[in-house]
Amino acid sequence: MSVVNSKEHHIPPFAQDKLGKLVIDENTLAQKIKDLGQEITQDYLGRKILLVGVLKGAAYFMSDISREIKLPLQMDYMAVSSYGTATKSSGVVRIVKDLDLDLSDKHVLIIEDIVDSGLTLSYLQKYLHAKHPLSVETCCLFLKTGNQKVDLDIKYIGFEIGQEFVVGYGLDYNEIYRNLNSLYQLNQDQM
Repeated sequence: MSVVNSKEHHIPPFAQDKLGKLVIDENTLAQKIKDLGQEITQDYLGRKILLVGVLKGAAYFMSDISREIKLPLQMDYMAVSSYGTATKSSGVVRIVKDLDLDLSDKHVLIIEDIVDSGLTLSYLQKYLHAKHPLSVETCCLFLKTGNQKVDLDIKYIGFEIGQEFVVGYGLDYNEIYRNLNSLYQLNQDQM
């Protein structure tokens, strides 16, 4: 993904010396989310849809895309961990918060912020299929290209990005930077 420039782009003071290049600006993010919402709306017409957000990173994306899907829908959240405080997935997935809703009569759409190795998503897809929903599909906003360790079926992809460590729009480093409106590289000396 190339650098996107925006005249209205502002970095909050707490992050100004910690961020590298702007990867995707907030206007580009908003347009892509709108487009994904329209596509999902068309694909799910007449069906019961349950959005399953993967906490914490997908909270921003889940909130925004849910408003772009013009259908009655339900929302639930799961929290899974495979990173801890590291910048790379350990590959060991731990469910921290499970779903509250029954999946048996629903079409489930996993809402994921970023897919890196794919190990967490693969585990989550299998876990949700075992709860016998009508279907399970995935929508991820950011897909890191070339790093997947498993074959994945992701129906909706917002952006393919490189291997750089990125923060903003829900993505964090040590629980900081989630609240940035755009996506940035994090300076290496900050890790």
